[in-house]
Amino acid sequence: MPRRTFLASATALAGAAAAGLFLRGGANAADEKFPVSLTAKEWRERLTQSQFAVLREEATEPPFSSPLNKNEEDGIYACAGCDNPVYSSETKFESGTGWPSFWAPLSEKQIGTKTDYKLIYPRTEVHCARCGGHLGHIFNDGPKPTGKRHCLNGVALNFKPGETTIG
Repeated sequence: MPRRTFLASATALAGAAAAGLFLRGGANAADEKFPVSLTAKEWRERLTQSQFAVLREEATEPPFSSPLNKNEEDGIYACAGCDNPVYSSETKFESGTGWPSFWAPLSEKQIGTKTDYKLIYPRTEVHCARCGGHLGHIFNDGPKPTGKRHCLNGVALNFKPGETTIG
């Protein structure tokens, strides 16, 4: 096989693999035990196809596709899978990334994290503490006071206007 053909094939294969890893994850938080635990069939009945892909299969929605990205109303963002309140509009900010971003959750008890190696390098995945649904990732390039950017999939969230705190 000519070197040029080999390199072109290898590059195409690597690109396809990287794209697949970006769009779909592997093992997920559903393998752990959570207070809300449904079968895949029950989740499929409850969620839209895109919600199922993100929340249960750790997919990533396309950037700038969620209306929640530009939402500036006061309210609570809840997990679309189980309605667990996870983020407040008080910590939402425009990150320019194309996904809704927050510098902190409502409470550390509302979310869980794990290390994700799907893109080779380690990232911090954030999931719902109640159902294990994949919400997005946490990065260390956010604003003060935390310096964190909780970069979330809008399709994994439901917005509830009004209150900005729980309890």
